[in-house]
Amino acid sequence: MIGVLIALGIGALAAPPIMRALGTRGFYVLALMPAGALVWLLLDWPTAGAEPTTQTFAWVPSLQMDIVLRLDTLSAVLGVLILGVGSLVLVYCANYFDEMRKRVEVFGGEIVAFAGAMLGLVLSDNMLVMYVFWEATTVLSFMLVGFNAVRATSRRAATQALLVTTFGGLAMLVGIIMLGERTGSYLLSDLIENPPDGVYAAIAVALLLVGALSKSAIVPFHFWLPGAMAAPTPVSAYLHAAAMVKAGIYLVARLAPAFHTQISWQVIVVTLGLLTMLLGGWRSLRELDLKLVLAFGTVSQLGLMVVLVGVGDGNVALAGMAMVIAHALFKASLFMVVGIIDHSTGTRDIRLLARLGHRLPFLAATAAVAGASMAGLPFTLGFIGKESAFGALWSTGAYTPWLAHAIDLVVVLGAIITFAYTTRFLWGAFGRKVRSLPTRAVAQLHPPSAMFLFPPALLAALGVVAGFSGEWLTEKLAPYTEELPTYGHPAEYLALWHGFGLPVILTLVVYVAGPALFLILRRIRDQLFDHPPRLNADRVYDRIIRGADTLSLWVTRNTQRGSLPITQGVIISTAILVPTIALFVGARDRLELSGFENVEQAVIGIVIAGSALVAVVLRNRLAGALTVGITGYGCGALFAIYGAPDLALTQFLVESLTLVIFVLVLRKLAAEPQPRHKTGFKPLRALIAVAFGASLVVIGLFAAAARSARPLADDLAEAAYKIGHGGNTVNVLLVDIRAWDTLGEVSVLIVAATGVASMVFRSRRTGAAPRVTALVRSEAGLDDDDATTDRTTWLRGSEVGNPQHRSMVLEATTRLVFPTLMVLSVYFFFAGHNAPGGGFAGGLVMGLALVLRYLAGGRYELGEALPVEPGKILGAGLLISAVTATVSLLLGAPALSSAVIEMHLPVFGEVTLVTAMFFDAGIYLIVVGLVLDVLRSLGARLDAPEDASTTIGLSPVTPPQTAPRQQVNR
Repeated sequence: MIGVLIALGIGALAAPPIMRALGTRGFYVLALMPAGALVWLLLDWPTAGAEPTTQTFAWVPSLQMDIVLRLDTLSAVLGVLILGVGSLVLVYCANYFDEMRKRVEVFGGEIVAFAGAMLGLVLSDNMLVMYVFWEATTVLSFMLVGFNAVRATSRRAATQALLVTTFGGLAMLVGIIMLGERTGSYLLSDLIENPPDGVYAAIAVALLLVGALSKSAIVPFHFWLPGAMAAPTPVSAYLHAAAMVKAGIYLVARLAPAFHTQISWQVIVVTLGLLTMLLGGWRSLRELDLKLVLAFGTVSQLGLMVVLVGVGDGNVALAGMAMVIAHALFKASLFMVVGIIDHSTGTRDIRLLARLGHRLPFLAATAAVAGASMAGLPFTLGFIGKESAFGALWSTGAYTPWLAHAIDLVVVLGAIITFAYTTRFLWGAFGRKVRSLPTRAVAQLHPPSAMFLFPPALLAALGVVAGFSGEWLTEKLAPYTEELPTYGHPAEYLALWHGFGLPVILTLVVYVAGPALFLILRRIRDQLFDHPPRLNADRVYDRIIRGADTLSLWVTRNTQRGSLPITQGVIISTAILVPTIALFVGARDRLELSGFENVEQAVIGIVIAGSALVAVVLRNRLAGALTVGITGYGCGALFAIYGAPDLALTQFLVESLTLVIFVLVLRKLAAEPQPRHKTGFKPLRALIAVAFGASLVVIGLFAAAARSARPLADDLAEAAYKIGHGGNTVNVLLVDIRAWDTLGEVSVLIVAATGVASMVFRSRRTGAAPRVTALVRSEAGLDDDDATTDRTTWLRGSEVGNPQHRSMVLEATTRLVFPTLMVLSVYFFFAGHNAPGGGFAGGLVMGLALVLRYLAGGRYELGEALPVEPGKILGAGLLISAVTATVSLLLGAPALSSAVIEMHLPVFGEVTLVTAMFFDAGIYLIVVGLVLDVLRSLGARLDAPEDASTTIGLSPVTPPQTAPRQQVNR
């Protein structure tokens, strides 16, 4: 199972190059990926009476997030729909897209990735891992719905779907954690076998249902699905008919055997399901867009399916599973039919389509067969599911007889509305509409190809084939339905004919009332639907979003007054008051104070305190930044005294880089603030500063004295050596024991670098720093033939810079020191696992080497030192780190765990390699890329306006005879 998921993931990554090479025909190749997974699933179909197939892989054992995959009947049924319909949708895409664009290349990979995420969702037995796949489908659906990102409607629809389903997913996560902590296991199989009870469990299950109902577009979350029709038709046919919207149905069906007896479950599932069925069906009768007719019809039938799988009766669940399969077949087919109509005629408006059935009879026949299943006509799977639902609901023992009868009658009403909007869909798409000639759109259509018609025709035909396979389907679905009670009734079976009885009578009522409702509404439509509905969930959503924006603006306006001192004062005051109040409200049983243990600590402490005081009174910005830097170096010295060389080394390197960044920014500011900006002595600011420092000291002392157990640090050295195979505890913590934290931190670094570059490069973010070209040399007045005969050039970039800014001593020193720093950087990287250093420290040293080249030779020298785009370095580093995190999973070990590889190499002899080094290499590249991005943004980019051009890399250098550039804080 894990191999299939990995194969789909690799296929998603390989999709863009395949599409670039083959064009739209590449969709046929991509279709083979889910098709191959479908073959595997059919060959490994769970047999009746046998235990489900399970696979377990250690991932994050400390969080109980091991990957546990479980293939049983319910997951197999959903898996067939996901993979089978996904394959046909990709075949459909090959004809749907007329031309290749970059977005189309990625689209195919997103479909394959979505298939993998949905398959992982239904196979996951661990609820936390299932949630990961759940949110992966949310993100992928956002990307797929927002395919046409240039359109405001697509962006709005994608954002709406993302917000609604993410909200439900977060609620579901809370419920998962509540149930997992209460039961002691996060496995769905354990939860269903031993379900908890009580108010606590009811609340947790209700939160799970919020996630399920939001995913399956159940009231009050139904409005996002019609809005998502802004997506391309293949997305609607896959996500909104067969795949994503079935995730909530799956979760309800999975939990029903354990929780269907809860009152809260019955109220939420049955009441909201019936309301959704009626509301969605009625709204579909209002629409003029064929796609929206199907969208609201989907909402209606999702409500029906939630009711059927959530009642908790085995016979009703059998009908529900039949409807799940039937709905995927006929609704995906009908969506594809609408896509063909739109593709051929350029419209989906019912009013602009007449006599299309005469022009495209095969397409009309396909739609008629699929529509027959949707309406529940005989010889289709939809008919079998509807008949079974009518009979099973009427006699179910899950509810009192009067309540069961009431539910059944509401379902009959929903079936009447379904028949009506099915008739309206077929009439609106293919009817004559009392016209002797076709409309212009129909008259000018271009007929679809045979392969374009194949996927919807096959799905429609399968709906009929399944209608004649009732007993076979019953046998395949029985292992799931047997998990539910039948309340003394014999187990039902799916068949086209059960004899004359109540289901037949109710069906005849539907067949008479459905067409009658269509004809009545057709006559009074203008009067009935003249005004928009008074209560519209989409408008409610808009009001909520506007209210949230208004509230955020009000909070921002009243807390951030545009004054940086006030904003900082509020933040720091909060940081003072909240922990201090909590400290003095809680228990404080002891406090231990210790003074300076040696003279060095006292001297360093005095220097730090003195530097802080001096920084307050200095007016020169550069001097103030340098003075603040002394406090950082003082902290590094204290780390060194206390025996933490790694922390001291990192502190020194980070402080040096921070000072350089300050200098790069301060070059564009005046040396001192203007007189009108002088603030003088501010007692309140001084009070806040003193209180903040005092609170940190007091809280730190109490925290240190509150320890009641042996410190974990006592075991870290041994754990680092035995688990991480390294003698440097700090580095092993970063790349092994707490590698997840490091991965998160470097991701934040990448976001920070992107943010800085985005603010500096407002309109267009360029690539690498500029290099010295022939054009640059000629514009600087240099001749390639004799440029080096009169003077020694230590750095190539500095020779095209302003001579007034050159320092030959600095250039010569840089020429000598740069290689040394490079070697030191490599040494820190390789030695860091057992000695002070590591990828972070090595990257910082490499960054300082680049800083030195930039300060000595300017922005052109930076391009000569490392002519690579920083984003590529950052991306490569993150990719290496992420790949390292996942490779261990393939070897059956937890993510980010390391192993020791021992080998014998010529000359070197015995070599021991720890795999954490690869993760450290990613950290190294990320730090180097970050420094290069900051230098390119705050350095090379801000240097550009000093020249006479705005294009980095082509800007002419001011010749020596012109007026010298203003020097600020050089």
